[in-house]
Amino acid sequence: MHTGDVQKNWSSRMVFLMAAVGAAVGLGNIWKFPYTAGVSGGGAFVLVYMGAVLAIAIPIVMAELLIGRRARRSPIESFKKLATEAGASRGWQITAWLNLGAAFLILSFYSVIAGWAMAYVPKLATGVFAGADANLTSGQFAELLSSPWTLIIWHSAFMGLSVAIVARGVQHGIESAVKFLMPTLFIMLLLMVFYAAVAGDMAAAVNFLFAVDFSKITSEVVLSAVGQAFFSVSVSMGILVAYGAYLPETVNIPKAAAIIAFADTLVAILAGLAIFPLVFGNGLDPAEGPGLIFVTLPIAFGNMPLGSLFGSVFFLLLVFAALTSSIALMEPVVAWAQENRQVKRSVTATIIGFAAWGTGLATVFSFNVLKDFHPIPFSPLEGKTMFDLLDFTTTNLMLPVGGILIAIFAGWILSSESTREELGLPDGMMFRAWQLLLRIVAPLALAKVLWDGLGIS
Repeated sequence: MHTGDVQKNWSSRMVFLMAAVGAAVGLGNIWKFPYTAGVSGGGAFVLVYMGAVLAIAIPIVMAELLIGRRARRSPIESFKKLATEAGASRGWQITAWLNLGAAFLILSFYSVIAGWAMAYVPKLATGVFAGADANLTSGQFAELLSSPWTLIIWHSAFMGLSVAIVARGVQHGIESAVKFLMPTLFIMLLLMVFYAAVAGDMAAAVNFLFAVDFSKITSEVVLSAVGQAFFSVSVSMGILVAYGAYLPETVNIPKAAAIIAFADTLVAILAGLAIFPLVFGNGLDPAEGPGLIFVTLPIAFGNMPLGSLFGSVFFLLLVFAALTSSIALMEPVVAWAQENRQVKRSVTATIIGFAAWGTGLATVFSFNVLKDFHPIPFSPLEGKTMFDLLDFTTTNLMLPVGGILIAIFAGWILSSESTREELGLPDGMMFRAWQLLLRIVAPLALAKVLWDGLGIS
């Protein structure tokens, strides 16, 4: 069916699914999902989140995979090729440029935050937090953020690992990494849930995550859940288009998309079940916000049996999850550069990794020497550090706009015949439902996320 020029394929359907789930599973699941659920009403948030995964995330995952597999090229070349085939403007490639730009910028600050998790592994393992209280844990976190050299060392170590894996290619690098990282990640996560059940208050955690108080489903909770569901499965970053280009024809895209979204959601729920029993068991605040992982949890680990061991396992889990995502963020950019510049993959990965590392220094300095530097003086960007601006630009602008464009491109520009053929669906209710969600529901929901994210009233 295809005549594209990408010859490399995933060696098996299982390896592809591990790589795609690895791309989706990251800091968003284990760091952001629990604290967002904590500040957004627990069960009410989880219910809306799961609905958003079904209605918005899965249709766009399917769209990205079919675009990649149909074109068999890097994201930019895929959009260019398919737009030409559909008789549309080659200007649709701007979607992929936006996706790759977002992936590059996210990689730059993602590496810094993953570096925090790396720094915490030896802290927990050596008993730094034994008998800790809030003063000690907040002081340790503040000390880490205040030292640019410490942050640079951990940021460099994490980026170096990511480059080393991507440089080895799809089968020798990414596949080999996810074959080890993903099973290990799931085992560690299940171990943490078991530990939390024994050492914490699992009943309170289950009640918090699954007992739905419908009065807490506000417009803010709905928007937060929709945004989290969309961003959690790693759409609108070129990742799944790039991974789809290596996808064998025998893989059923709708089933693969459902498995990716289900596994991603499962990890987020398991992370909640690993974290909240410890929070409730130690009388801590589930609505702590972003500090839940780095300030609140170390108190729990420091005051329970085998806390140093399981605390270091937890932060190692965080590093593994971040690593599977960082290699996925790098791959679309490397694939495009390799395809268009005919440079060896190892060289391309090193150059892109170094550029992302350099851009990441803006995030490093946002927490110390430049923490009072707010470059844009007008609303809604007033008072934001350079890290805040990178986060705001990617999360609130580039990703929603990219998602809207992907939905319109696959839903309206590509022919129904070509998308139906790629998805392997008959012209029936399932295909029509996918089209409706992709053409109408997803763009409108993401437009609302964009509108609110930009602070427009």
